[in-house]
Amino acid sequence: MSVFDSPTGDSAGPPFEAERPFVSDNPQWLPPSAPPPADSQRAFAEPVGATVPATAPGWTAPPKPGLIPLRPLTLGTLLSASFQVLRRNPRPMFGFALLITGFIYIIGFGIVGLVSVLAFSRLDNAIGPEADAIAAGSFATVLLSALIPVALSVVLAGILQGVVVLEVARGTLGEKLRLGGLWRAARGRIGALIGWTVLASSVAITAIVLVSIVIALIIGFGGTPGLVVGILLGIAASLGAVVVGAWLATRLSLVPSVLMIERLSLRAALGRSWSLTIGFFWKTLGVQLLVVVIIQVVSNIISTPLSLVLGLGAGLINPNGDQSGTIVLFVVVYILTLVVALVFGAITAVVQSATTALIYIDIRMRKEGLDLELSRYVEARSAGATDVPDPYLRTQPTP
Repeated sequence: MSVFDSPTGDSAGPPFEAERPFVSDNPQWLPPSAPPPADSQRAFAEPVGATVPATAPGWTAPPKPGLIPLRPLTLGTLLSASFQVLRRNPRPMFGFALLITGFIYIIGFGIVGLVSVLAFSRLDNAIGPEADAIAAGSFATVLLSALIPVALSVVLAGILQGVVVLEVARGTLGEKLRLGGLWRAARGRIGALIGWTVLASSVAITAIVLVSIVIALIIGFGGTPGLVVGILLGIAASLGAVVVGAWLATRLSLVPSVLMIERLSLRAALGRSWSLTIGFFWKTLGVQLLVVVIIQVVSNIISTPLSLVLGLGAGLINPNGDQSGTIVLFVVVYILTLVVALVFGAITAVVQSATTALIYIDIRMRKEGLDLELSRYVEARSAGATDVPDPYLRTQPTP
């Protein structure tokens, strides 16, 4: 029965009227995507006595249980969250970073300083041709001793990055863990993370040493043409190293996040980082460089006035320029400079590691719908469920 047929079965109009689409008396036509009609128009369409909501349901913002909203991140959100990590959980973040940075400084200055004193003290008793040999040996010993704090800093920086990555991952879900909780979460992954930092550092150092040896041999045995070729080769190698290094570092920058969050092997993490950054190379590189620029600008804004104040204060406190006063001022300026360097070193380490972890989460949200998994996890935990699987772990095969 047509909508124009009467209940008795008689036609209410000509037959073709039943097939004509309904045309509203309202001259203002609204497209399908237009907002719901006003109350005066809705009353014509709603049955008598029906309950009409006061407002039509609109867009609902994604939940933000913790550090970031559970949606693909904008640049502003990503940058603010990178710095918010320090404020949200300062003790395990800034405190742990400051402790590691200070330990690296102390060990570095202690080892290099002690070896330098012992090595160059022999020069006082060296006479004649032996002095040159002793000086060269002392210099080589100091250089070798500097490798110890460098290697230690690489290992400790890798551990710090792993802890920061876990803080970002759990903070996204609204969890706030102490340092002990973060360390327990990192259990079993520290070895792989140290292995990655050692591998990356070893490859970079080996490449630099090999290129340097080749250039030195060309310059040493090539005469004047070799000198020209060596200089040109050195410039080309430096530019190539910057380009290749930036490319590889960006494509593999997500390895620590994959190791700590997805708990994959090192080989699988390398392939996973490589595949995730496909299509997001320039975004990953640009955001990381932008964070470095921001930190450097802030550091210069603070350190430059401090240096000026210390310089003016030195002239006011020690106007005569006596030796004892100069030494005291030098020690004070050196200590203050070291404290500023420690603070900004800790901040830089945390913010850069947090930025990389947030880029990793953002890419997975865009490519794999990770935001939906995180939302389900948060909803299930809010409902009281305790056996919810980790939303960061992948069940599908790893590329």
